[in-house]
Amino acid sequence: MAKCAFIGLGVMGYPMAGFLQQNGHDVRVWNRTGEKATGWAKQYGGVAWDTIVGAVADCDFVFACVGDDPDVRAIAGPAFEAMKAGAVFVDHTTASAALARELAIEADIRKLGFIDAPVSGGQAGAEAGQLSIMCGGEREDFAKAEPIMNCYAKAITLMGEAGAGQLTKMVNQICIAGVVEGLAEGLHFAKRAGLNGEKVIEAISKGAAQSWQMENRYKTMLRGQFDFGFAVDWMRKDLRITLEEARTNGARLPVAALVDQFYADVQAMGGKRWDTSSLIARLEKY
Repeated sequence: MAKCAFIGLGVMGYPMAGFLQQNGHDVRVWNRTGEKATGWAKQYGGVAWDTIVGAVADCDFVFACVGDDPDVRAIAGPAFEAMKAGAVFVDHTTASAALARELAIEADIRKLGFIDAPVSGGQAGAEAGQLSIMCGGEREDFAKAEPIMNCYAKAITLMGEAGAGQLTKMVNQICIAGVVEGLAEGLHFAKRAGLNGEKVIEAISKGAAQSWQMENRYKTMLRGQFDFGFAVDWMRKDLRITLEEARTNGARLPVAALVDQFYADVQAMGGKRWDTSSLIARLEKY
């Protein structure tokens, strides 16, 4: 059993922390909204703390899953100050690779471990304990943290040094953006052509066009229901980070950049909290 702190109890962090507690670890939680932490403690039996410092003190592992670079910086400062030597900070936030490298250097100075460990699988994956985690950091720190992360993961891969996990998550988002837009256009075309959308998917989903998005989102896309996963606001944040990195490394991402603008249109339609499959709503409006 490990002493763990979990910082950030959003749609992802809440069930992830729950799996840690259910697997026998001693879990303390902190959330910006204290009521959320209190509710989590009542549900899972762990302990809610009023401060980050109190939550992380004496812990072997500190896990974080928050929003963006500024949020990570805001919690890493007090956490690093209070963590004991040898403890490992695992950041599940999708953030920039530059921040991961910065925090890894700071952690090393303080004799702490650091792993950037963004996740893929969405809310459904978090609630099922079936996330895919891509990690960057030192192999020794990864070896310590991997068995703990296994509580809520189906696949965990060390991609390289600090920042490599975040870079891999960027690849993940690049691929998803293109696939979702392709599926949206295909379903939109099928409707305009007078085809039965469900029969179309039945016909093509076992061939080369098959994808996770097709299998899990086509029905709700056809119905115009977009409350089933990763929000457009968060996808735009991820694509912003990705496009900034591309400008640094010289990668050309014309499709990702275009889809990012399509998501801006969805936001303008009032779809900030719709899931990413809502690209089809844009096609049907414009």
